[in-house]
Amino acid sequence: MFDDTLELAENKLLLIYILKQIKLPVSKNQLTEIVLKNNFINYFTLQEYISELISANFISYNDIDGKHRLTVTSKGDKVLNMFSNRVSETKKTLIDTYIKSNIINIRKEISLTANYTLANNDSFTVNLKATENEITLIDLKLNVVSNKQARDLCSKWKNNSSELYTKIINILIDD
Repeated sequence: MFDDTLELAENKLLLIYILKQIKLPVSKNQLTEIVLKNNFINYFTLQEYISELISANFISYNDIDGKHRLTVTSKGDKVLNMFSNRVSETKKTLIDTYIKSNIINIRKEISLTANYTLANNDSFTVNLKATENEITLIDLKLNVVSNKQARDLCSKWKNNSSELYTKIINILIDD
């Protein structure tokens, strides 16, 4: 039973450690992906730990552009500083390596949004947005006539946002 308690504490500290190392507010899905890809905790236990950490005010949800993002609270930061030695160095190294090699994709997922909604019976509103350091670079809303066009625009934005942003700026700036 004592071993179970130690594992529980280590896993919760690990989640706080991950959020602190990323240094960015991330979605629950992003945190889940990091944990599952590294085989640290199973999905259902992870979801329980996230809820418990939120209830204990070690991590919190922040509403950023209408999306819930997880961050470490000051209470969580203090606990991690006091007990970081309880997280194995092997796991810390795995997390640090994973974050270092995936930070570009993590930032891209956070800074880009592409979604669409039904405007009326025969059109869709597509919202394409890019932010950097909490500054909106572009926030573009378009009206299209089909669901397929809306999905295609969202897909193209997610895959080529930098190139599309540059083209849009150049078109608007050039005489």
